[in-house]
Amino acid sequence: MTSTLLIVQIVLAIAITISVLLQKSSSIGLGAYSGSNESVFGAKGPTGFLAKATFTLAFAFIVNTLVLGYLYTESNSASVTDSLVPANNAAVPSVPTTTQSTTPTAPAAPSAN
Repeated sequence: MTSTLLIVQIVLAIAITISVLLQKSSSIGLGAYSGSNESVFGAKGPTGFLAKATFTLAFAFIVNTLVLGYLYTESNSASVTDSLVPANNAAVPSVPTTTQSTTPTAPAAPSAN
């Protein structure tokens, strides 16, 4: 699942880059090459379409980033040392339990006889 979302993340990043570079800026830029497509996108040209496409791609990119972060956090919640088994398959010794009380007792009061 995460590998599929990672591939989608890379494709979205490339698509956002392309859609930003195709938009017209104050210094024409790569938007000059999209002049022949004006009839496909309507009377305004590709400006409105590219702006909406960039917003949609950016929104999908952010949602995909959040989902990837959540999935990676969930899969990495356990430590590697939790699943290690000793080489000789010996059990790890535990702290010995004692049934006797090891706390000191107060000395008895002297008798008044």
